Amino acid sequence: MIPDPPGEPVELLARLAVALGIGLLAGLERGWKLRNEADRGRAAGFRTFAIAGLSGGVAAALAGSLGGLVFAAVFIGFAAVFGAFHWMEARADKDVSATSAIAGLATFALGGLAVAGDLRAAAAAAVAMTVLLALRDPLHRWVASLRWEEIRAVLVLLAMTCLLLPVLPDRAIDPWGAVNPFEIWLLAILIAAISFGGYVAIRLFGERTGLVLTALAGGLASSTATTLSLARLARSRPAASRIAGAGILLAGVVMVIRVGLVATILNPSLALWLLMPLAAGGLAMAAVGGVVLVLSRDGAGADVTVNNPLDAVAAIRMAALIAVISLAAVLAREYSGAAAAFAVAALSGLADVDAVTLAMARIDAAVMAPRTAAAAILVAVAVNTVVKTVISNVIAGRTAGLVTSLGGAAGLAGGTSAFYLSGG
Repeated sequence: MIPDPPGEPVELLARLAVALGIGLLAGLERGWKLRNEADRGRAAGFRTFAIAGLSGGVAAALAGSLGGLVFAAVFIGFAAVFGAFHWMEARADKDVSATSAIAGLATFALGGLAVAGDLRAAAAAAVAMTVLLALRDPLHRWVASLRWEEIRAVLVLLAMTCLLLPVLPDRAIDPWGAVNPFEIWLLAILIAAISFGGYVAIRLFGERTGLVLTALAGGLASSTATTLSLARLARSRPAASRIAGAGILLAGVVMVIRVGLVATILNPSLALWLLMPLAAGGLAMAAVGGVVLVLSRDGAGADVTVNNPLDAVAAIRMAALIAVISLAAVLAREYSGAAAAFAVAALSGLADVDAVTLAMARIDAAVMAPRTAAAAILVAVAVNTVVKTVISNVIAGRTAGLVTSLGGAAGLAGGTSAFYLSGG
């Protein structure tokens, strides 16, 4: 049932103006897209879409007084006329695309929503629709560039999330209250989604846009894996050693930013102890990496492949690792004190910092003080930074190893100093 329209004339006029604006927005995009068509050679353009949005608003206003059937009748009549003209246009142009027809119906419906429903939702939906219409060519190119492995990974992960997440118990299943299956799986999906953002950046811009883009996007996916890729590149192409070392530092900077954002979003009480050390360490590494990039011109066209991180097996492995570290950290803190929790964090940092970040961020303050949890995260970050420095020296060689050693040492010194100066 359609609710009553706004009673005040001024409010009704304002809502009708929004309905008209929705039509104008969609019509602007459609009219510009079809600007080269001959006059009267298209079924709908700027004015038609504007009228469609306004008509939807007027129909919704009438329905508030005369009943919802009025809106349904007007919508059906509009759909019949609009569809008939698009059918004639399609026959003449031999074009089977239904995009403009569907957009017209959606514009009418959103105009009605603007008058009889949530004004903000109608405006937001109109903007989203127009963006989708405007991005037709980039979206088609992106879909065409997808590989089956990527589509399968996304579908499997979505299926597991939509089917498994609702049935997982949203409560702790262990006596210590550390393992909540629902929260752990949700956190694993969050990290996988963040990582996939870096992978998409590589796929959209191409693998030959330079090591800087690769390092930044790879740092979102996995800074350790990116370090291995860049170290192998430096070994096979000595001329790219300096810029590869700078790329490793930049990947580490992105990792530091990611850790800070995820930890403080999940547990704002960690910000006091975490953000200053992470900022100091990240800025120090960024400074060293930036200087090296300015002084280096080599390696700009090197290829570095980043594998798809959004994989169901990887998500399950991440969830299991979060559960193990969460339980180990709580048990270590309860029975052996903070030193044991730091040992767990250090061991985790040998391979990855995401799991220990999520585990420490979700530990209740009554079990572990925020300062201790933040310190454990910083231990994992520091250990991971040392590991990447060792990888660079062993695999990449002297030049890249020197760059990462300088940057890593600067980052560790800056972060440690900031932590103690902040009272840690």
